Amino acid sequence: MDGGDWSDADEAELQRWLAEDPRRQGLLLRTHALWQAPEIVAHIAEAAPVESDDKAFERSGLWRRRGVLGGLAAASAAGTVGALLFPGRGVAYVTKVGEIRRVPLVDGSVMTINSGSALQVRMAKRAREVELAEGEAWFEVAKDAARPFVVAAGKVRAQAVGTAFSVRKRDNGVEVLVTEGVVETWSDGDEAQRVRLSAGQSALINEHAIVHYEATKSSSVDRALAWRGGMIDLNGTSLADAADEFNRYNERQIVIADPDAAGERFDGLFRINDPEGFAQAVRDALGLAVNLDDPRFIRIQRMTARAMEK
Repeated sequence: MDGGDWSDADEAELQRWLAEDPRRQGLLLRTHALWQAPEIVAHIAEAAPVESDDKAFERSGLWRRRGVLGGLAAASAAGTVGALLFPGRGVAYVTKVGEIRRVPLVDGSVMTINSGSALQVRMAKRAREVELAEGEAWFEVAKDAARPFVVAAGKVRAQAVGTAFSVRKRDNGVEVLVTEGVVETWSDGDEAQRVRLSAGQSALINEHAIVHYEATKSSSVDRALAWRGGMIDLNGTSLADAADEFNRYNERQIVIADPDAAGERFDGLFRINDPEGFAQAVRDALGLAVNLDDPRFIRIQRMTARAMEK
């Protein structure tokens, strides 16, 4: 793409690939960031090939043709790139699984980027623009009435002048949580249906409608943003949703192996990097079986009759 030999056919093939899975926009951004990094060039040349996590990307031939897919994946796993300047397009930021990063911006704003996120920031004369490709970030926006602060996540937009709010890309839409001030949110192409959210309010929006809206529940917003302090705050959360939260931050994944157990509700405050502690608390409180034998997974399920007899 950057070498000048990118054809219309290449672009069409890329767009088809991106359309198949919304997560691929983030993969493209991360790969582009690595490709642009001067300090990675030698690493790419020396890296041993590794198997791609996305076979569809490799089969497309777009990166195999350049012979660097393995090197880029290895560099990404090493976490050597966090922020890179894209001339004319701003700065890209990427966080690894389990990494939470606080980043001051040149306008005085500060963003806190959650685990496994990718975004791009562009400061212009008349606007401050952030494009969230995947993951979540919380923004403390410096006041500047002449330059609105707009976060784009797919077709969803959230705009503020001086306030604090978070934006998270979910599978079923984009979640906006406001902790201070007022934020306007809408879907691109449907600006007439803008929704104003004030502190303590939240909304889940897709490209067609407001999917969910909560008013004046500051405690819910604070719990959802507990990750800023390295914590997960559960309050009547289902085990399935709790497992999803821990899995955002840890390579070792929690698996709820029993569908009946997935709906059990649980309260507690846990460190994001302690899935084992969460599993043991679930075992003690709910009497569920926890298997820690596999270093890659933690399996939670109801106890068998034989185990209960013991």
